[in-house]
Amino acid sequence: MDKTTGGNSMKTFVDENSIVRKIWGRADTSLFIFAGAAAEFALNKAVDWLYFTGRLPADPLGRLFSTITYSRVILFADEVSALKAIDKITAIHSGVEQNRGATIPDWAYRDVLFMLIDHSIRSFELLERPLATEEKEEIFDVFNRMAVRMQISGLPKNLNEWEGMRSEALLLNMAYSNYTADLYRQYKKHLGWFRYLIVLQIQYLLTPKHVNNLLNLKQKFWIKPAMGLYKLLRRLHLDSFLRDALLPLNYKEQVRSLDKPQIMQQHLQPSAAIK
Repeated sequence: MDKTTGGNSMKTFVDENSIVRKIWGRADTSLFIFAGAAAEFALNKAVDWLYFTGRLPADPLGRLFSTITYSRVILFADEVSALKAIDKITAIHSGVEQNRGATIPDWAYRDVLFMLIDHSIRSFELLERPLATEEKEEIFDVFNRMAVRMQISGLPKNLNEWEGMRSEALLLNMAYSNYTADLYRQYKKHLGWFRYLIVLQIQYLLTPKHVNNLLNLKQKFWIKPAMGLYKLLRRLHLDSFLRDALLPLNYKEQVRSLDKPQIMQQHLQPSAAIK
């Protein structure tokens, strides 16, 4: 898409009216996406790559926000900045591969792509409404273009093919391991027991059944009424005070900034999670 600002034509990576921007343009939806992603990262059979640098287990919330920052630059910036951000992610991964003397498997890259597509859909539908097929296809197209830029092999050609590959990948590439247990200990340590309990319930509502089973997530009686109340407050634009009350103090300003519709250009530090 081209948009004109001050007489200059500026092409954006994602159309400004795209459903993807609507999904990622709200703080709580972005946080729900990464709550679901946190569950799948912990189970992925390539999770040892996240441990190679030690950054994720040492600071899981910091990695969350750095990853959101990269994602939003790609989704909200002009095309040049978005492509630079994608290329920087690729370069970070290449550097880690060189340091380790091994190659991140292509299926691990695809799993992250599949996860971002799926949890974008699941999070929006949990908080807002069911998505039309055309909207899901648009979400698929945006993230698939990111993957093409990263030169990931074996990508699905369309939404239907993605759905089949996603289901197969969940069965093949997920397993509970010592890494899983350690990551969840770190989540609990950095969130505190009360926030951790809430995150577990959000994960229960969001993640595919197979992921729920592997993590032995159980529904608590209070989560559905609580979600109903939150969505009501959300419609009344009264949800921010509740969300802020549940956030660690150090991250409140970062989360509030996610609700801003514009992304300010910023220097991207090579600190995002390895995937």
